[in-house]
Amino acid sequence: MPSPVESVIASAGAFLGERITTNAVLRDHHSHGQDSYAPALPDAVAFIETTEEAAKLLALCHANNVPVVPWGAGTSLEGHVTPVRGGITLDLSRMTEVLTVSQADMDCRVQAGVTRDQLNTHLRDQGLFFPVDPGTSACTLGGMSATRASGTTAVRYGTMRENVMGLTVALADGRVIRTGGRTRKSSTGYDLTRLFVGSEGTLGVITEIQLRLHGIPEAQSAATCQFSTLGEAVESVIAIMQAGIPVARIELLDEVQMAACIAYSKLDGLAVMPTLFFEFHGTPAGVQEAASQSEEIATAAGGQGFRWATDATERNHLWQARHDAYWAGLALKPGHAGLVTDAIVPISCLAEAILGAQADILASGLTAPLVGHVGDGNFHTVILVPPEPDGLARAWELDKKIVGRALALGGSCSGEHGVGLGKREFLEVEHGVETMAVMRSIKTALDPRGILNPGKIFLN
Repeated sequence: MPSPVESVIASAGAFLGERITTNAVLRDHHSHGQDSYAPALPDAVAFIETTEEAAKLLALCHANNVPVVPWGAGTSLEGHVTPVRGGITLDLSRMTEVLTVSQADMDCRVQAGVTRDQLNTHLRDQGLFFPVDPGTSACTLGGMSATRASGTTAVRYGTMRENVMGLTVALADGRVIRTGGRTRKSSTGYDLTRLFVGSEGTLGVITEIQLRLHGIPEAQSAATCQFSTLGEAVESVIAIMQAGIPVARIELLDEVQMAACIAYSKLDGLAVMPTLFFEFHGTPAGVQEAASQSEEIATAAGGQGFRWATDATERNHLWQARHDAYWAGLALKPGHAGLVTDAIVPISCLAEAILGAQADILASGLTAPLVGHVGDGNFHTVILVPPEPDGLARAWELDKKIVGRALALGGSCSGEHGVGLGKREFLEVEHGVETMAVMRSIKTALDPRGILNPGKIFLN
């Protein structure tokens, strides 16, 4: 008699054909994301192309109590896509249609496998773009919605929470619902869109997304400013944000991260010092005013003058270096793994959080470049895990200190990467026992058999 998962694979073959596979190479590819957690093989990988296929597969898995793990591009840093209990990995990467675009209403609807870069290439002749920029061109919009992603432009344009207007979701039992809509506001019923945005595939599988678009800014300008100390850089960020200056991006790299980026991305002309990367969007006059105000504040805080990226090529090189910061950090210590922290605090607490993290890193004896979307209080450290018996334990100890301080300051253990496997232990401290009980009740109501991405968000 076939096992439950064998029954699902055989039944799904009737409508997926060779797109459901037990190929060892494909199973291994889908056994982990870009994280430091132990991989786990799925029993099979299903490449779906429509919402209907997702729903049919989910109904089969629900009937047979077989786990399902949604997969976008596998770029997760928190173990979201690791099938810790086996089952079927549901790969949405072939769902790549831009379904509708309304230039007049500045919105669009896409399938979950469309990437941000693919969408912006499609939109560029219409004067529109989608701004949420998680730092890699590989991320799918379905995955970004499921993890409530943000990135470098969140300080100006918001996160996925603000830019997702509606969803199509396949539920655990195979039902399909549409949430939200195309209007900019509604006061009808529960806000199911925001329930699923950030649910990490534990409540349903997102197959389509309705997105808010923005006009391509008339003018853009980018600059760097370097500081003698990390404290000076952080204080200038706080002052700029409290002044209400409309920056599009404001990113902090400490001296360790700058050394890594200079070597990895060939950032000529910049020194190994704490550095802010800026970008300004708007009209030429508005960009000039915002840049001048920011430069004045940064200089007063100890900044050593703005170095301007004067054309699109130079600006793109600067931001590509920022986006490659993770890989640059890993290149500092070949043979080391990377454990990424993702703390966020209220902006007024940013200096205490970051300088405290820097002190913790120094005390640990580990190397951990620091980089952050500091305009909204979010920062990361890439803890380089030495290939020693106690290396991972030391890295986790440092991670817990950084997160613990952020929580004590009224912050969160994750500003944008989500929970997955890596942040589960902090949720009860952050949200409280009763709030976590309500979250569990929502999970039980929508996924009574616990087949959707089991082991994520909740410890057990």
